[in-house]
Amino acid sequence: MSSLRSSSLALVLWLVLALSWSPTTQAGDVPSIPILAPLGKDPATTLYTISIKHGGLPLVVDLSGPLYWSRCPPVHRTIPCHSNACQTFNQGLPRETCSLTAAHTKCTNPNDPCPTYPGNPITGQCAITDATTFTLSAYGTNGRNPLFPVTFMALGACSNEYLFMGSQLPADSWGVAGMSRLPQSGETGAVIFGGGPFQLMAASPEPDDGLRQNQVPFLNYSNNGGYYLRVNGINVNSEPVALPAGALDLNAGSGEGGVILSTTQQYAGRAASYTTLRSDIYRPLLKAFDAATSGIPRAPAVEPFELCYQASALGSTRLGYAVANIELLLDNGRTWLIPGGSSLVQVNGNTVCFAFLEMTTISRVPGSPAVQFGGYQLEDYLLFFDLDKETFSFSGPLAGIRTSCSNFNFTMTPVS
Repeated sequence: MSSLRSSSLALVLWLVLALSWSPTTQAGDVPSIPILAPLGKDPATTLYTISIKHGGLPLVVDLSGPLYWSRCPPVHRTIPCHSNACQTFNQGLPRETCSLTAAHTKCTNPNDPCPTYPGNPITGQCAITDATTFTLSAYGTNGRNPLFPVTFMALGACSNEYLFMGSQLPADSWGVAGMSRLPQSGETGAVIFGGGPFQLMAASPEPDDGLRQNQVPFLNYSNNGGYYLRVNGINVNSEPVALPAGALDLNAGSGEGGVILSTTQQYAGRAASYTTLRSDIYRPLLKAFDAATSGIPRAPAVEPFELCYQASALGSTRLGYAVANIELLLDNGRTWLIPGGSSLVQVNGNTVCFAFLEMTTISRVPGSPAVQFGGYQLEDYLLFFDLDKETFSFSGPLAGIRTSCSNFNFTMTPVS
């Protein structure tokens, strides 16, 4: 699943950093400005990583992940099993995916270590380990540059080697940074915790202009901290795609269906950064896009993609390949534009393919979303997660203002 496009991703998160995240500068004081950490994309797995582990290697970014987990030294701090922190920490974690005994669910001694349940988001492997605290590091920022180093404590889980066995995580990763809405979680792009602003070189106007206006609400599903959006329809070339009634709806009781933002979806047992759709949505979308691009010469399909084109036959615009646009129709009249730069991917020197995948029966389990909106389609948009208001907003494609997420200036600028 190679991509010849340079990879970049930007997220701006508005976080209430109450319990899990406590940033301090090297001098020990608490900064009053947002904190910044760089993001990257592992070319071998297509997973996104964040460089935030103090003195360690990158962590995989899991937007739907319920907690932070990482390798721990043999001797590490633990949290008492009967503490309020332990009860809060395990709220909403999917224990049912682990093989539990009574000893794992009840504390026989108040000072026993707090058990918790980290999981590998690609393989689904789960372990029962200790809750602990980690020291993380990032930078204070004014939205233009990093200003000074900061460190902060995060409540998380120790991993064990079982979570890395056949894990398909990046070879140099040290764990997973869960960023869901559950209380535990807390080329290159950037993630800013604390609200922004966010500025990119060569961008005019600034991409975060108006980002806080006309936000869309997240849909709530009590057993999952993932970011679900209400999608009311899909257009191709401004024409509605004929979908079954209710195909995109989320069943808030069972968690079945709905559209979730994802950076760790898997396809055919491997990580995949492309949006995956249930068959009753993928097939009509593919048919509509095929019809809207009927004049472009086809190329033999390249796995895992089904619809491919001759690269030499495709024109280009500022927003990528000159093909029909895809539009997601959201709440509050918002439309998420997916132009050719995000709907197609170049897989070799001669071939460009439709960058969406059909959900397989292997990847479908009870409670599966209808659509996992993947990282490839999130790249080079500015995303704003307001966790206080439970809302979300996004910029248009950054190529439209002649910039990209890789244009964030990571040159340290001392505070005057």
